[in-house]
Amino acid sequence: MTDTRRQARRAGIAALVGTTLEWYDFLIYGTAAALVLNKLFFPAISPMAGTLATFATYAVGFLARPLGGIVLGNLGDRLGRKTMLMLTIVLMGVATALIGVLPTYETVGVWAPVLLIVLRLVQGFGAGGEYAGAVVLSVEHGDQRRRGLAAAWAPAGFALATLLATGIYQLFLLLPDEQFRQWGWRVPFLLGIVMLAIGYFVRTGVAESPAFEKAQRAEETKVSLFSALRQQPRSFLVVVGARFAENGFAYLFPVFAVAFLTRELHLAESLGLTAVIIASAVQVAGVPLFAWLSDRWGRRPVYAAGAIASALWIVPFFLLLETREPVAVIVAFVVGLGICYPAMLAPQAAWFAELFETRNRLAGFGFAREIGSVLAGGFLPLIATSLLAWSGHWWSVAAYMALLTVLTLIALAAGPETRRRDIESADEHATVTPRTQEATTKAAARQ
Repeated sequence: MTDTRRQARRAGIAALVGTTLEWYDFLIYGTAAALVLNKLFFPAISPMAGTLATFATYAVGFLARPLGGIVLGNLGDRLGRKTMLMLTIVLMGVATALIGVLPTYETVGVWAPVLLIVLRLVQGFGAGGEYAGAVVLSVEHGDQRRRGLAAAWAPAGFALATLLATGIYQLFLLLPDEQFRQWGWRVPFLLGIVMLAIGYFVRTGVAESPAFEKAQRAEETKVSLFSALRQQPRSFLVVVGARFAENGFAYLFPVFAVAFLTRELHLAESLGLTAVIIASAVQVAGVPLFAWLSDRWGRRPVYAAGAIASALWIVPFFLLLETREPVAVIVAFVVGLGICYPAMLAPQAAWFAELFETRNRLAGFGFAREIGSVLAGGFLPLIATSLLAWSGHWWSVAAYMALLTVLTLIALAAGPETRRRDIESADEHATVTPRTQEATTKAAARQ
């Protein structure tokens, strides 16, 4: 194996591990919020109000993500992708582990939710730069003709994280209820330190990307904090808009829907978690498939198909949940989370990286993506729960998801197709040809 291919493989594995940790952090909190944190940190209010308060602290973590995206992204554009990624994985891993040792409301009163919010902010800040950095490093190291597949390592980490987070909680739910509330819920958070150690070790062996080193030699890395927004406003807005449906559905299925099953339909917590586990296993296989299709057919067609399919599935999804039949519930999650959703997630990674030039790729990608995270996924459980409380029926949630899908389709129509774009060229309209690919590979091999 050549050094170029070896580095591409290492960058991909580093992206997989880091993104798994990022999403594990957020999903483990979302699952805990749906099942136990409302009782431990907000016990003095009603169950519905406690759930709303817990989902509000969930949303707080997203408020710090745009700040992390622009600050850490700018750091990555100035000092290197690898430097930034070493920092983000430490921030997220430590914050997640500390949540696992937090005292509850019963022990320290109001300081319990305050400390929880602080750690959520640290989590969000680190996560703001993690995904973009992981994708950019993979894309810049990968084969330019197969960037969709090269970028698929990071979104596959989302599926793996969902599998891990939900599976681990499913395991600890086997404990007696009293033991789960006393200490069982803490262990999944403490396991974040294990992934931190693995991720840090893997990333030490990854070299800086050829595209960044080329830009650095040309002194193109001397950029200001908001240069991506000023120089490429269209790309920035396209990324924000494209996130609405993708990120909304990312948290509707494994977070809100699990709470809906337990609180509204009074089904066992284990059923929702089992459905998410099975759907996530399907999603692990779906991500590389849809990434490969985006290399053949284009990023936008695959992305749009996933958004439309997700929106069309939302009504059958809730109807299947209302049957209360385990098989029907599992089918609902498998189709929604395992098949429709990854058709958006997979092509998105490469597309967002390709929309920006090398000198401001990480900051532009990271900042725009996390603004979309705040507007879509960060408040999704809170908004969906509020809509359900207001209307008394899931139709309001379905209508809200349809609105998010329309916004995403508008963004997709406004953005360019980029699968043949040469991401190392200063000309954003340059395309990849066999000759340019051969030259890129030879240049990387000489370094």
